Amino acid sequence: MRNLEIFEELKKYMPGGVNSPVRAFRNVTINPPVIKKGEGSHIFDEDGNDYIDFIGSWGPMILGHNDEDVVKAIKAMVDNALSFGAPTESELLLARHMVNTLDNIDMVRMVNSGTEATMSAVKLARGYTKKDKIIKFAGCYHGHFDGFLVEAGSGVLTERIPGSPGVPKSSIENTLIAEYNNIESVRELFRKYGEDIAGVIVEPVAGNMGVIPGTSEFLKGLREVCTEFGSLLIFDEVMTGFRVAYKGAQSLCKVAPDLTTYAKIMGGGLPCGAYGGKREIMENLSPMGPVYQAGTMSGNPVVMAAGYATLTKLYNNLNIYNYIDKLGNTLQKGMEEIAKEKGISLVVNRCGSMMTPFFTELKAVNNYEDAKTCDTALYGRFFHHMIKGGMYISPSQFEAMFIGAKHSEEEIEKFLSIMRKF
Repeated sequence: MRNLEIFEELKKYMPGGVNSPVRAFRNVTINPPVIKKGEGSHIFDEDGNDYIDFIGSWGPMILGHNDEDVVKAIKAMVDNALSFGAPTESELLLARHMVNTLDNIDMVRMVNSGTEATMSAVKLARGYTKKDKIIKFAGCYHGHFDGFLVEAGSGVLTERIPGSPGVPKSSIENTLIAEYNNIESVRELFRKYGEDIAGVIVEPVAGNMGVIPGTSEFLKGLREVCTEFGSLLIFDEVMTGFRVAYKGAQSLCKVAPDLTTYAKIMGGGLPCGAYGGKREIMENLSPMGPVYQAGTMSGNPVVMAAGYATLTKLYNNLNIYNYIDKLGNTLQKGMEEIAKEKGISLVVNRCGSMMTPFFTELKAVNNYEDAKTCDTALYGRFFHHMIKGGMYISPSQFEAMFIGAKHSEEEIEKFLSIMRKF
């Protein structure tokens, strides 16, 4: 029982035995598998159990675990470099590739995580507009920066933490909360505070209250109201960038943000993030402008090599997106059919290769309040059943499932076969 032994030891040295709360599996009342190895669409724990992985490191592993080209790029780089804290050609390769292949990106700044990317983008928006207030949406999670931990969904919702202790009121007094997919709630805030709103930050496809796509009316309305009041529109594509489409959710909804944040997939499995946008905005960053943001490990050469290998492979093989969307459609339809057969109330939301099964009596899940109607106890029983069948899915009702290029039609059918026995 190596899983249990290791996890019990971990709890002696780390809070809850984990470095990120959802990994503790507390919401589903079992000890988590301790993962030893990944290969393609599979992961293996310390007890030798084999799971088909539908978490994919919470999104990044779109090419599967230990992709041969990504591993090759990492090995080639570590022969020459681990870290310099200085400019490198690997930074140039990744930055140039992103600027040349993405829409609405003239310049980028590399960071180390999605949290760094979003908090830095907000700081830049405030510095550029010389305004203080930011609008975010109930249920959207943009990292653990103090100013975002208000109705933040995801782990905060799973762990039933009301915001978070340790966040002073002064840190959130300039954070305004609107309702996701309700443009009128945004316009109302602009009517009241418009002259002091620096920007709106939004997940164009929410993934941290479960997968909930923003409607066309909602996202286009955000663009219009931001333009009207001289505020910046920030798309948090940490989860959706290079995932729902190579160019992200903005390419699907045809809305151009002023700033975009990235992480997860762009690191190829290593810690990485970035934010970018219009040149006139980005040039306000130090050392060119007055907005200060720095990071010793930002642009790490090994991470840049992994990211460049990942993004170029995706860009040169765009058929991957058709393939994983097709698998996603098969999985969604199959789950819906099984639920109907068994009389289980289930709504499956999907955008491309990311999806969430919501155990709710509602006919649709469009926002945070809808998501909170879910039967989390039923989801917990579903999770237990699926993981015992070798399907590694989120231990939280309020997270996404992810499909990658190494998943097969046979594995999707196996998932559905095991679900049918639930």
